[in-house]
Amino acid sequence: MENYKKSLLRVRLRVTAKKRGKDGGAHGEARKRDQDCSNSVKKLFRREIGARPHLSRGTATSAPEKFRNIQLQEEFDTYDDNINCFLQLQFLKKRSKIIEIVAANDIIFALAHSGLCAAFSLTTNKRICFLNISPDEVIRSLFYNKNNDSLITVSVYASDHFSSLKCRTTRIEYIRRNQLDAGYPLFETESLRWPGFVEFDDVNGKVLTYSAHDGTYKVFDLKNYNFLYSISDKNVQEIKISPGIMLLILQRMPGYVPLKILNVEDGTVLKSFNHLLHRNKKVDFIEQFNEKLLVKQDNENLQILDVRNSELTEVNRTEFMTPSAFIFLYENHLFLTFRNRTVAVWNFGGELVTSFEDHLLWHPDCNTNNIYITSDQDLIISYCKAEQACEQGEGQEGTTTTATVTPVGSINMSNIMTGKCIAKICADDPQLQINRRTSFRHRPKVHNP
Repeated sequence: MENYKKSLLRVRLRVTAKKRGKDGGAHGEARKRDQDCSNSVKKLFRREIGARPHLSRGTATSAPEKFRNIQLQEEFDTYDDNINCFLQLQFLKKRSKIIEIVAANDIIFALAHSGLCAAFSLTTNKRICFLNISPDEVIRSLFYNKNNDSLITVSVYASDHFSSLKCRTTRIEYIRRNQLDAGYPLFETESLRWPGFVEFDDVNGKVLTYSAHDGTYKVFDLKNYNFLYSISDKNVQEIKISPGIMLLILQRMPGYVPLKILNVEDGTVLKSFNHLLHRNKKVDFIEQFNEKLLVKQDNENLQILDVRNSELTEVNRTEFMTPSAFIFLYENHLFLTFRNRTVAVWNFGGELVTSFEDHLLWHPDCNTNNIYITSDQDLIISYCKAEQACEQGEGQEGTTTTATVTPVGSINMSNIMTGKCIAKICADDPQLQINRRTSFRHRPKVHNP
């Protein structure tokens, strides 16, 4: 993938410490093609220049053909008999579902809900190692730092009562050689106890930490982890990061909320202003997207404010209901909302751009671990509920044909601009069998035990 295009996606991973004592173990219709691409020459032609002049190569127009012959290449199992010799915590020894999968070059990392993390080689098709370097370590999350080709693990420890976050970075080349001791801890000066957190922002190449004991936010460089600046304002309630800028949401006042926009590179204040609010209504969210500020209060219209000229756009509350998560598409100047397992695409004029036909998410509470946006920002790939038709006496009087949801899901690939599902992978597909004939540098399926 092209790093430039990928960097335009909002890639933010925030990990928040748990309260002390919490168990640590158990983020419009498209025009149809004029002709069918049955001719090989035409297929190559479309692949190279695109079906439409404004689309670049490899976009969603050729996606159905890309996925047409998709094959299962490999299955990896995180657990085996040798695992009991290493782990100290009993819950780490029990099988649990995979919650994060991270790909870094020729290595796949699979993090289980229990906190056990394994690394697998795509070259040998074998497990390289476990990332838990301590027997009582519970890994909470992973972040691949493409700036220096390393993996950052965020962990809690039984010896610390799972109360504070510890970060560690290890270069991919060392993991490939199973030399985990070559890694080193990060942000050791910070006290990341609840409600402290660490957030990795791949868009700006920054790390944001919050130490709750002194109420200080600190910003570090993601390339070399050098400290850049700190924010010690006790009135700061939340920080939102956007390309080049940082939004500070301060303590709410009667009738308004004070806001500050900072330069993300050095922390200088670019703009300070107050945004008017309904006095007795709670704030559902405040989000920043470049020059656009999105504000939504309970049972009120969505407000889209241009902070440059104070131009305000409102979307009726019946049309835009509070989502559980956002994904901003910086290249397309659009944003995705997730609510009740459904996905929608909006523009900053407050208009609904896309509703998806076959993209019912498996998890009601969406996070970025279950969603992938391609570098061209034309496809969304998600883990969804797989529906299948169940015929009950077709053609007989008094009987109906219904659709039921299978106990296993499917990976659905949909066009962001049209909402069409162009391909899907169903785990219970009888034709989905391992085909190792094309195992050179393939992409495996990680087995979810």
